[in-house]
Formats: sequence, structure tokens, C-alpha cells
Amino acid sequence: MIDTGLDGRVVLVTGASAGIGAAIARAFAAQGARTALHHLPAQDPPPDGVRWEHTATAPARVEELAAGLGDAITVAADLAAPDSAAALFDEVERRLGPVDIVVNNAAHCESPDRIDTATFASLERNFRVNAVAPALLIGELSRRGGTSPRCVVNISTDAARAFPGQIGYGTSKAALEALTRAAALDLAAAGIRVNAVAPGPVQTGWMSEELVEQVRAAVPLGTVGEPEDIADAVVFLASRQARWITGQVLQVAGGHAL
Repeated sequence: MIDTGLDGRVVLVTGASAGIGAAIARAFAAQGARTALHHLPAQDPPPDGVRWEHTATAPARVEELAAGLGDAITVAADLAAPDSAAALFDEVERRLGPVDIVVNNAAHCESPDRIDTATFASLERNFRVNAVAPALLIGELSRRGGTSPRCVVNISTDAARAFPGQIGYGTSKAALEALTRAAALDLAAAGIRVNAVAPGPVQTGWMSEELVEQVRAAVPLGTVGEPEDIADAVVFLASRQARWITGQVLQVAGGHAL
């Protein structure tokens, strides 16, 4: 792509402190976008018998990441809070201007997450962050001013159709994909595009060497994903080259889980 049309656009990337989110923020910054890196502030310890599969990142580390991205800021918010979407937009608008692009990358994931261990609280935690918060952030984008054309890219998972062993996470991501299609239709008249990327197994530090070899054997293209693989797809869907694409879920997984 010679010109993605992203120079000077204001992009909000949730969950941008590390891994895929950080790669997405770097990719937009490389296109000249003004980027807001959202991160989770300090969080409470999990309930007894539960392990968080995500962690809050020290603010200093997020600031260090943003410092290397040109016109970038960091914003902290707990997306499980009912008023977080509006507050997040308020801060980004105050510091960078109206938001043009939202990337809903932040996610809640916990263990155990099986159907026989599911509780009201565990399911609520997953859906609040993985489905409700993206819906509210998309709503904020639709109601506020921005530079046309505006768009949203949601980050799902290639196993959203069926994710045994991760019931709350998988079903909340399936809801996110349904939200992508519905919001795309609702917002088409306003010229706002809504798409999603569904990553396969991506090495963000959680896979051992043994697991990497197992994953390679299960991926038709024979490699595990890197955060940059997902970031490149997100930038494409936000670019002018994708101007006639909306309501789609793009699987970026090397053929995994087809």
C-alpha cells in the first residue's frame, strides 16, 4: 500500500500495553497516525481458585512504549466499569482530538473457564470486557465527531465458533463477531465501517518451545503467528484500501481452525 490514508488520523487502541495491542499501536504510528494506547490500571487480585490470564502493565512501561511512537499518548481505564467508554473518549479527545478509528483489542481471559466451572461472575467478567465494552466504545465513536471516514476493527479469535475449555472467553468473542456485523449495518449510513480480525495462535510470550512445535504442526502454513501479522491486517482494514469492506471477520491464522 503506497498511501493508507492514516497520516494524522486519531486512533484509539485498547489493550495496547504489550503483545498484539502494542504491535497494532506501532503499526498505526508507522503510518503517521496519532495514537492513544489504552492500558489496564492496577487490578484487584482474582477470586480464590481463579487466575487472570492478562495482567495490568506498569504505567511507566506503557509510557516508554508510547514515547517511541511519535504523536502518541497513554490512557488508563478499566473497561469493565460502566462509564469507562465515555471517560476514555473524553480523555483522548481532550489530548489528541476527535477519534477517527477504534481498535477493540483489550480482552479479559481467566482460568478455569470450562462449562462445569462457569459462574455468573466469571461469565459477566468476560462479557463486560470482551463484548459490552466494545459495543459502548463503538457507540461513543458513532455519536461523536471525527474525520470521515471513520472505522472500527474488533479483535476476536479464530476459535470463536467453538472454544472448548474457554467458554466465557470464546462465547464473548463470538458475541463480538455478531456485534461487528450488526454494528456495520447500523452505522453504514453514517459512513462508519466495522470489521474484525480473528487471530490464530500468536506468540506473545505465552507459548513454550514445545508448544510452539505443537502449534506449528496444527497450522496448515506451518508457522505460529507474530503480533505484527495481526497488526498488518488491522492497518489494512482501517486503510483507504479497505474503503468498501464492512461487516467482515478476517481470519488471520495461517489456515488454523478453518
